[in-house]
Amino acid sequence: QVQLVESGGGLVQPGGSLRLSCAASGSVANINVMAWYRQAPGKQRELVAAITSDGITNYADSVNGRFTISRGNAKNTVYLQMNSLKPEDTAVYLCNAVIQTTGWWNNYWGQGTQVTVSS
Repeated sequence: QVQLVESGGGLVQPGGSLRLSCAASGSVANINVMAWYRQAPGKQRELVAAITSDGITNYADSVNGRFTISRGNAKNTVYLQMNSLKPEDTAVYLCNAVIQTTGWWNNYWGQGTQVTVSS
């Protein structure tokens, strides 16, 4: 059994910062890509940022230069540093990871954490 647990969401004013964390636990053998997605009400889920096990990163155009994705030293944790937040960044942010357990690779999702940017 594998779990992804996010933390760090909340309410912040425009221009402010937040840092999201996501930790994988359980029968984790290896982790390949870890990523953050977001979903706003009435909109499709979209990729925000991703990072491979080698540290290669990819960002959505809308967040490039404002958000930074990184992985912890233990490699089972991923962070999203969000700076210069805008109201349009308001969404539920979900952690995603491709994880190998007992020989099988599967795609896992966290439960999501709410980020609200408002004055």
